[in-house]
Amino acid sequence: MKKPLATLALAATLLPLAGTAHADYPERDIHATIPWGAGGLTDLVARTLLPLAEEELDVSIVPHNRPGGGAVIGVNYVRQQRPDGYNLLVGTQDTTLYPVLDVADFAYEDFTPINVIGQGLVVIAVHPDSPHETLGDLLAAIEAEPGTLRMGDVGTGATPHITHTILDAVTDYDLDVRKVTFGGDGPGITALMGEHIDFMPLSLPPAVEYLKSGKLKGLAILSEERIDLLPDIPALTEDLPEAEEYLPWGSFQGIYVHKDTPEEAKATLADAFEAAVGSDAFTERYNTDFGGVTLNLRGEEAQEYIDSWQALTSWLLEDAGAAKVSPESLGIPRP
Repeated sequence: MKKPLATLALAATLLPLAGTAHADYPERDIHATIPWGAGGLTDLVARTLLPLAEEELDVSIVPHNRPGGGAVIGVNYVRQQRPDGYNLLVGTQDTTLYPVLDVADFAYEDFTPINVIGQGLVVIAVHPDSPHETLGDLLAAIEAEPGTLRMGDVGTGATPHITHTILDAVTDYDLDVRKVTFGGDGPGITALMGEHIDFMPLSLPPAVEYLKSGKLKGLAILSEERIDLLPDIPALTEDLPEAEEYLPWGSFQGIYVHKDTPEEAKATLADAFEAAVGSDAFTERYNTDFGGVTLNLRGEEAQEYIDSWQALTSWLLEDAGAAKVSPESLGIPRP
């Protein structure tokens, strides 16, 4: 009996120390996984925001790009790490669609949202020398040459895939294209400028400077009206007024931790990221330079936003015949 009693005594002695460690969180560097490649929207947002959160937490946040599988590889990596608050996920909307697209057997129910940062817009872009001057020209060319035009993509459930689904849902065209998949917007932009693909729906932030400088040509922005940042690019409704019910549409970004992370760590992170996203430095960059809208949601508000986005887009996929699994069977209510 002496050895078990000694073990219990040691454990009792260490319990206060464990509590102190949690109270002092964070005590070391935090790692943040970006499940997309360098140069894309999520990467730009993360590398703008994380240094501001570092100032609040007084430790370094080390970003790691883990692209692949429509963000599945990076998301699953964080999901499998110890839930101690030292592994963050810089997540996007794609993971909410895993169930209806039958991409993976998990989604955000394994995570707690620390902050829903903001939502961006999408631009359909071509090379400046492209013969397609308008979205109508592009759609007509796709219809005339089915399976010929090359569309840049980044995986199932990502921005190009959903944009293609919206276009397919609101037109009478058979939008049969060759999809060329990249690890993120950055490589896709490079391919577009090299004329290795014909067009690509892009998250607006990483494309803005290329559009302003004339290195890319924008045919439409997925919004109901033109935006001040790029006033010469038509809104999608100018060519396709039927698309209004889905607009504005764009990706969102958020900071997540494993759901089993200690509540004290979640609260500390939520406070830090709320301050970082709400700072003038980040808001100015995100809203003005990136053309997005900061949301800065935490707690129940963050979860409600994610659930709403999931319902809207899941049922869009279902109605367009693109869902692999019915949202109804998954308990996702029609919005």
